[in-house]
Amino acid sequence: MRKSSISRKTNETDIALDFAIDGTGQLSIQTGVGFLDHMLTLMTKHGLFDLSLTCNGDLEVDQHHTVEDIGITLGQAFRDALGEKKGITRYATITTPMDEALATLSLDISGRSYLVYHVDGLKDKVGDFDTELVEEFFLAFAKNANVTLHINLQYGSNTHHIIEAIFKGFGRVLDEASRKNPRIDGVPSTKGTL
Repeated sequence: MRKSSISRKTNETDIALDFAIDGTGQLSIQTGVGFLDHMLTLMTKHGLFDLSLTCNGDLEVDQHHTVEDIGITLGQAFRDALGEKKGITRYATITTPMDEALATLSLDISGRSYLVYHVDGLKDKVGDFDTELVEEFFLAFAKNANVTLHINLQYGSNTHHIIEAIFKGFGRVLDEASRKNPRIDGVPSTKGTL
């Protein structure tokens, strides 16, 4: 199995994460941020990963450090679990509906980090979760996974549904792009490296 374990401790967060690409959706997630737990659960189940994650963060300050640092560690774990990237599909585009919301995510496991985030119209909060942190999470993930990720919201009116469509699509696009393709010999790049 392609898997990785990451521990990251700073003055702001203490994170332990075990991640397997070729999983079945098994999970144990405790971040201290209920809405983030919900979104990571959706990502894990729809991506068919296995994820064990605990985070003790400085939530007395706010949720920013917790959300960003989890994006960092998950990105590192995804990159590490991919290994040499031989035989992976590399590219994927997934469109995911969630009731009235529709979001499209496109991923290139390119070795180059870049995030395009076109998501407008979110309310400031879902419960006590700061919705501006969704972009921070994906920016941290893309930088540390060394992937190019485009997130585009076509439409939607309910903030919870919009973010849910994004995270479900995120799991699905990671799964499809990281999938092994028996027709691909070596690394899928004309440069010979990713």
